[in-house]
Amino acid sequence: MADESTTALPPALEVDVPALTELLDGRYADIRRTVRELLPRYAPVLEDAETMPRDEFRERVRDVVLEIAEAGAAGMGFPKEYGGGGDIGASIAAFETLAYGDLSVLVKVGVQFGLFGGAILQLGTQRHHDAYLADMLAGRLLGCFAMTETGHGSNVQALGTVATYDPDTSEFVVTTPTPEAGKDYIGNAARHARLAVVFAQLEVAGERHGVHALVVPLRDEDGATLPGVRIEDDGHKMGLNGVDNGRIWFDGVRVPREALLNRFADVTEDGTYTSEIESAGRRFFTMLGTLVQGRVSVGAAGLSAAKVALTIAVRYALRRRQFEATSEDSEDLLLDYGLHQRRLLPLLARSYALHFAQEVLTGELHDVFSGIVTDDESRQRLESRAAGTKAIATWHATRTIQECREACGGAGYLSVNRFAALKADTDVFTTFEGDNHVLLQLVAKGLLTDYASEFEDLDQLGMVRFVAGLAVETVLERTRAFQLLEQIRDLLPGGKEDSWDTDAGLLDPAYHLAMFRFREEHLIGGVARRLKSGVDGGANPGEVFSQVQDHVIAAARAHVDRIVLEAFVDKVAATEGPLHGVLNALCDLYALTTIEADRGWFMEHGRLTSQRSKAITSEIGELCRRIRPVAGDLVDAFAVPEELLRAPDLIGKDA
Repeated sequence: MADESTTALPPALEVDVPALTELLDGRYADIRRTVRELLPRYAPVLEDAETMPRDEFRERVRDVVLEIAEAGAAGMGFPKEYGGGGDIGASIAAFETLAYGDLSVLVKVGVQFGLFGGAILQLGTQRHHDAYLADMLAGRLLGCFAMTETGHGSNVQALGTVATYDPDTSEFVVTTPTPEAGKDYIGNAARHARLAVVFAQLEVAGERHGVHALVVPLRDEDGATLPGVRIEDDGHKMGLNGVDNGRIWFDGVRVPREALLNRFADVTEDGTYTSEIESAGRRFFTMLGTLVQGRVSVGAAGLSAAKVALTIAVRYALRRRQFEATSEDSEDLLLDYGLHQRRLLPLLARSYALHFAQEVLTGELHDVFSGIVTDDESRQRLESRAAGTKAIATWHATRTIQECREACGGAGYLSVNRFAALKADTDVFTTFEGDNHVLLQLVAKGLLTDYASEFEDLDQLGMVRFVAGLAVETVLERTRAFQLLEQIRDLLPGGKEDSWDTDAGLLDPAYHLAMFRFREEHLIGGVARRLKSGVDGGANPGEVFSQVQDHVIAAARAHVDRIVLEAFVDKVAATEGPLHGVLNALCDLYALTTIEADRGWFMEHGRLTSQRSKAITSEIGELCRRIRPVAGDLVDAFAVPEELLRAPDLIGKDA
């Protein structure tokens, strides 16, 4: 058996902070710097959130959003002819950086420009762009995105709001038929939106054509609610109280035929429904696919919030002393304790991993939305990657902020030290733009059929029936679970399959990738077998799916872990000099802590011995000790503006 002990001390890690910041900023370094320079002037908003009455704070947030719009920091993804920057990747980078500041401001920016403006841009055509985009970008026209209803959130296909075409007047009549069909939790609705993009069941000549989007006026220029529209405030929330979330009901509100956002379907004046996409299911998923930018943005914002929390907690751990352990003259720094390193540094490594995965995702989004890449497979891969990355990144933010708060003790509980707002304002990110568990089911759907065209039109029950109709081998042939064993054997001296988990180097990225890939593919095959055997055994498809949902989620999470690791490994390979060493150590820490967290599964499936598992735990401790001297540099490289950190009693330079 190979000796797991370290035979020679690895070289000390070095970090050139400006160079690492430049690497993290990537292709949009100029955009990120511009936004970081803009943010300090709005630092007082962080205190305003704690001291102003809610209504007053909402007006303050609106004014800041309008100033950001005037500065050009919110419309970078829109066409230049309307005042935008023409680069959707730059828009994501700007939004991600804005998330270092007050998150009510960020979310209101997202509602106005990402959701409302994005829906008009992506679902509308020239007539809508000309009518609304310039005023929307300038902040002269505020709007909202009215999709979610009291009775339906994730299941958008079952929305209750109805838009019925009246050929006699060439108008759509928008109606809320039941209390459950009221639009709910709609940002900008309670006070400021004059228009709404409303998602409703389209009914033409007595026939339903599924959910479509229309532009519906809510208020006049003086802010008065229009006839047939009823709006209520959602009330005080757990966080984000600078955003005016509200409920909307429609009582026979009439809008012209041209109000239909008609990129994918239209209704002629005489009442004929037309669409180039024949399948109603595919038309629906194509429409939702154009709104993927929201998921990319929320995941990026959650990751930025985690970076803020880590910056505060690591800096505090480099100042705060506690107990005498190694010196008779003074107490040790918190970050000198192995447990404190174990609490914070794996989260730091995972933040770096997710940053580079987000970078890949943003590049794919830019390529698809800019028309550089046009094939369906790339579009579907983008949708899946966006859904999975958003889920994992926002869960990571929630976990990281809580751990960082605890790592700062009682001081972390004070509002001035930012954790209170970070916790309250980001908690909803796990359900923004789709509940994370539902999003991971979307990821699994694509994995099960390798984006088979038949699958795009199916709901969950259809997915079960479709997979049950396949030979399980058909699914497994699309996976690499058993091919990976061949790849692993190639890594080993002598090529012995039964010793692959003991002879491969613990810090070998090929070993990490093999472990992640094996887990992913084995889980996908397991889900396929369970779905098929359940239906073949005569069980109800809905019950079958319910029984395997935990396996579905596990497969999807394993998939996202794998693509995150691949992004990190690729970034390390492309980086030279001292930064290569520190990124390599962070990548190793991310990979090994992920394996350790699921070591039960790996041991159950014969891919990890108890001795190897113990060696991994020991190696993680060693990696934490290596990274500890540069931990302050690693969080400084996030370049969170000092004014936004607040935390006057917590942060400072290394002791």
